[in-house]
Amino acid sequence: MKQIVVGTAGHIDHGKTALIRALTGMDTDRLEEEKRRGISIDLGFAYLDLAPDLRASFVDVPGHERFVKNMLAGVAGIDLVLFVVAADESVKPQTREHFDICRLLGIRHGIIVLTKCDLVPPDILELVKLEVEEFTRGSFLEGAPMAVVSSVTGEGISRLRELLVGTAARLPARDSARHFRLPIDRAFIMKGFGAVVTGTLASGKVRVEDEVEIHGLGKRARVRGVEVHGRRVEAALAGQRTALNLAGVEARELRRGMVLTHPGLFQATREADARFSLLESAKPLKHRAPIHFHAGAAEVVAEVRLLDGRAAMEPGADGYVRLKLAEPLLLLPGDRFIARMFSPVVTIGGGAILDIAPPRVKQPSERLKRLDGAPPAEVLAALVRESRNGCSLSELVRRTGLTAAEINDAGLTRVAGVEAWFVDPGWLAALRSRVLEELRAFHAANPLQTGMPKEDLRARLLPEAPVFLLDSVLAGWTSVAAEGDRVRLSGHRVAFQGDEEEALKRIESAFERAGLTAPGVGGVLAGCGVEAHRARQLLQILLRNRRLIRVSEDLVIHASAVARLREMLAPRRGQRFTVPEFKEWTGISRKFAIPLLEFLDRERVTRREGDQRVVL
Repeated sequence: MKQIVVGTAGHIDHGKTALIRALTGMDTDRLEEEKRRGISIDLGFAYLDLAPDLRASFVDVPGHERFVKNMLAGVAGIDLVLFVVAADESVKPQTREHFDICRLLGIRHGIIVLTKCDLVPPDILELVKLEVEEFTRGSFLEGAPMAVVSSVTGEGISRLRELLVGTAARLPARDSARHFRLPIDRAFIMKGFGAVVTGTLASGKVRVEDEVEIHGLGKRARVRGVEVHGRRVEAALAGQRTALNLAGVEARELRRGMVLTHPGLFQATREADARFSLLESAKPLKHRAPIHFHAGAAEVVAEVRLLDGRAAMEPGADGYVRLKLAEPLLLLPGDRFIARMFSPVVTIGGGAILDIAPPRVKQPSERLKRLDGAPPAEVLAALVRESRNGCSLSELVRRTGLTAAEINDAGLTRVAGVEAWFVDPGWLAALRSRVLEELRAFHAANPLQTGMPKEDLRARLLPEAPVFLLDSVLAGWTSVAAEGDRVRLSGHRVAFQGDEEEALKRIESAFERAGLTAPGVGGVLAGCGVEAHRARQLLQILLRNRRLIRVSEDLVIHASAVARLREMLAPRRGQRFTVPEFKEWTGISRKFAIPLLEFLDRERVTRREGDQRVVL
């Protein structure tokens, strides 16, 4: 069944609530004060099956100027607006403000409804029609269908239902494949159930037993139950008016404006860059002016920073701004918002979020101009290009709200790692060029070393990048070879000079002759016939090639001695022995026996158990 959300808009006492009652048979005024005063104060909700495969959820908003902030909490998630004008009053102040809000929120579909037609003669009704048509000219409501109704007599209600069916058929379906996001517009306690929240499901789906994250509270909760229009269901989909019964949180902790998502996907922000439109009816907006910022069902105080160097934005102008929020909010690119003057509180403009983690750049307006309206693939490529060392998949999800599938299909350059990691092609080419330069310089300065320590290369080129990134860049690259903890140019080979090869043989022979009673390293190197730093490099070659084994910091023995030691112990598998017994078997002193036994423990040849060891 297709689901749409229909909101009302219009001046106080123009018959919005009565219209919903006439359409659905439901009274959306639920508060005692609303019934006593005869006006809507907060949001009201109803629904109607317009066809066997079409259900409309109605959000009835208050029309009084004092309750516009409540109106904003409900109208943000609608697909279609019923723009209500009373035939006996025509266009009034809140008609204009609600109209501006609908335009600024990017609402694209609507039906004009002239109510109270039973209170005016036909000639006045025709004049009001002309006034409304003139008022909406050049907007999304120009040429919109118009219904003339009386909620008292029922005149025109059937015609309005027909218009709703026809208009709803042209509306695109909400995308349930996107990430789940539910702005909370009501939170209350239900006896026997606990905490309940309601809202219009902005995107994705939510199921019974899902874990959800409550942005604005910093907690997680479990979905105990899901209702859509009072009917218990296993899952709610994008576009549905939804009630969730939450376990693990108290109702008193929840409030309007918080947002539910699946855990770990998004983070709230205190700063966002946006496209902003200032209404012609507003006063000039000064740089750093405070405003009331409304997005989704949330309202916070914010500061508007003009990014083009102007001291003020003139009425009717557009531009790019940076919003500094007094409290963190969950925002995503594409989210629409409304700005109201700090005092007096009237609507002055609005726009769309472009970036929720804006970088510090010299010309932010030029950057935002490139992002504004760009296809998702171009936006993703720009974010990756701006990053220092590339972006993880999770970071791109958080920054854009796109799904993993959408990001993976965007044609970005990807390197393997702990998780998907994307880099800019130009950055990757420059990094590889620097790797080659570093390795050439290292080989020139260290001809006896097989390669540069990988950690040294990482520290020089990618000190702030994830550890896996260098490995990912090197993997499959034929120009270099990564062997263990070393990296070398593919064509590099150790090149001996002068008497270095003979010195290498002398060093190895000295250790081989010594067996388990290893000679002092310093003495061997001093007698090998080459200068000290070259001798140390020759020793490292033997250690890397496993011709020599470093048993401890001060003890190096030949690999053949280790092999003979393993052969000696092999027939004793399962046998227990002490240090004195080991000394007797090997004929070595305690000075060599203890580090050798600790080495054998590390190699899992033996295992220490108290004062004894057992051969494994």
